[in-house]
Amino acid sequence: MKRYEQERNFLKSNFFEFKRLKTDKMKGIPKPPIVKKYDPLSTIIDLPKVNGDVVKKQNIYECIKERRSTRFYSDEFISLEELSYLLWATQGISCTNKAGLTLRTVPCSGATHSFETYLFITRVEGIQAGIYRYLPVEHQILFMFELDEIDQKIDAITLEQPFVPNFVKKAAVVFAWSTTPYRSEWKYDISAHKKILIDIGHVCQNLYLASESIGAGTCAIGIYDQKLIDEILRLDGDEEFILYLGAVGKKKK
Repeated sequence: MKRYEQERNFLKSNFFEFKRLKTDKMKGIPKPPIVKKYDPLSTIIDLPKVNGDVVKKQNIYECIKERRSTRFYSDEFISLEELSYLLWATQGISCTNKAGLTLRTVPCSGATHSFETYLFITRVEGIQAGIYRYLPVEHQILFMFELDEIDQKIDAITLEQPFVPNFVKKAAVVFAWSTTPYRSEWKYDISAHKKILIDIGHVCQNLYLASESIGAGTCAIGIYDQKLIDEILRLDGDEEFILYLGAVGKKKK
């Protein structure tokens, strides 16, 4: 069991070790930005205001009961209203409290929210295929760039999927969540990394349930080419890198 020891210890609480440390927050070091900066001259698309009109399955019990990892998708497009809803459900900002912390639709340790949402879009009504990033404060998406042979690039990123090989490239949208670890490290130091992994689980589960509620399906993806996806999304792989993916598409009947 010794080969598992380090990883198992990572899963345990290190509360007492953490209590002996002085975090960057305690040292008075300025808090890192809550979202990644962008060029205001970029192509930015307003998302429709979120409401319940897109929801086909209102009963949360049914959504939880019928949620499954979906790997077979139809050729149907997702509407912009549905994409807006899915982004809101996974990283939408509900309000900002008096301390300046953003309260979102998912729980997060100390409201540190270390994630950015990138989108590989292939089939969304009225939206050009390409790479986008969600702007949660404004509830908009930022067009980053076109990606030649986007389906083949998605396939290369997500090779060797068990159960159904090559299924990810057939999704209408692939959510790719990055983490900027210092947003959490600033507050939690050596305890940040376990918290980040816990928090991204909340995000993806919301994507599952929200997708189920609109008649779409999701499959979480933990097997991917780290170097390739970071390079495609122009991330440095250290201060920011992809942590988790989720494929979304209308279910194949």
